[in-house]
Amino acid sequence: MNTSDSQSGRRTFLHGVGVTMALPWLESIPVWGDSAVTDSAVTDSGSAEFPRRFAAMFMGNGINPGNWWAKGTGADMQLGRCLEPMEPLKTRLNFITGLFNKNATDVHIHPGQTGNILSGASLQRGAVLKGDISMDQMLARHLGEQTVQPSLVLGCEHPLTGYHESNFSMAYSSHISWQNPTAPVPMEVYPSLAFDSLFDNQGSRRTQSVLDRVKEHAAHLSRLVSQSDRGRLDEYLTSVREVEKRVERMRAMKDRAGEHARNQGRTAVTMDRPDNGLPEDIREHMRLMCDMIAIAFQTDKTRVATLLLCRDLSGLFYPFLDVRTAHHPASHDDESDAYERVTRYYCSQFAWLADRLNAMPEGNGTVLDNSCLLFISSMWSGSQHDSSKVPVLLAGNLGGTLETGRVLDYSEAGDENRKLCSLYLSIMDRMGVELDHFGDADTRLAGL
Repeated sequence: MNTSDSQSGRRTFLHGVGVTMALPWLESIPVWGDSAVTDSAVTDSGSAEFPRRFAAMFMGNGINPGNWWAKGTGADMQLGRCLEPMEPLKTRLNFITGLFNKNATDVHIHPGQTGNILSGASLQRGAVLKGDISMDQMLARHLGEQTVQPSLVLGCEHPLTGYHESNFSMAYSSHISWQNPTAPVPMEVYPSLAFDSLFDNQGSRRTQSVLDRVKEHAAHLSRLVSQSDRGRLDEYLTSVREVEKRVERMRAMKDRAGEHARNQGRTAVTMDRPDNGLPEDIREHMRLMCDMIAIAFQTDKTRVATLLLCRDLSGLFYPFLDVRTAHHPASHDDESDAYERVTRYYCSQFAWLADRLNAMPEGNGTVLDNSCLLFISSMWSGSQHDSSKVPVLLAGNLGGTLETGRVLDYSEAGDENRKLCSLYLSIMDRMGVELDHFGDADTRLAGL
């Protein structure tokens, strides 16, 4: 509440009973400062006047190595089959290969390769968790007071409990965002609750439309803004309405699941999907979670987000891809056509979020111009549990500070020059968080 109160004096909101809706950038009113942003303050590729955002999207168990490649630059870049969903956005893409997370290379098993993917920490086996803060939470620690919500941590599967046969805690398999060495950030997996957090949707009217409750304030604001802003406002409210309708179907599923579980003397999280209230169709689930990040970034609700699309040891199924086995066993045949389709599907989620942000105007550019999206997996090959290098995609210009349309290969750069944490230091620099070291790195990634 304190953070929210401190921000409300310099932010533009729509208010209703039990709901607060932050607005996107509008040229005729001051959304993120004390005065309106003028065209002279905006560059073609974004502006330092606008907030810079970072989001990480994670896919467990590696990719289909044979079709995960790119070559060339800019509009002439050629993409392997797995990356085809990024074709319309390849000028906004950096394909990075050869980076590795050194402390994940000697464990040869899933939990020790996932729990440190954003921290570079050496993980401890046994009953006591010990890793380190992840880079998204380092950003939130330094930048969180500038927004209502320090970070948004989402997932599409419930965390696992217990221990792996390697004596690593399954918490490492289930979380990529860590607030300190011993505690992951609680992850929201239910779309309805993620939606409620975006709009401070509370109280007995929580199930009523947030738009219906702010419509009077919205109508008043529409009369005050410019004609172009009126169009932006209408487009934004329409997009929220569309998301809200999809969320409400899932809210009903969650409520029914909770009641069913209570009747059996259980909690919903102990039950299998969809009896746990999570959407049976993971396509809709993942798209909605991407939309939550898009809305949060568009309205400056937060500038930092992570989305665990699937954990390692994932049990997700893909009947719509004609894949007969669950994610984890499918990854053990990672060169197969089936796992290529799985990998391409996950890349399409990354493309969906990038495209959503690219369609959101912000000054002379878009929200994607002022963002950096990271796609990453815990390993290169699921069949070999090989994390000697990991797949990395970046999308967005981060306020004009990040050149795009490139293929960057660090495979032959030497271990000291291909650290994931060097990439994280470079990204944090551009976000305005400059550290002497992070994880296992004290130098920036050359050539980024």
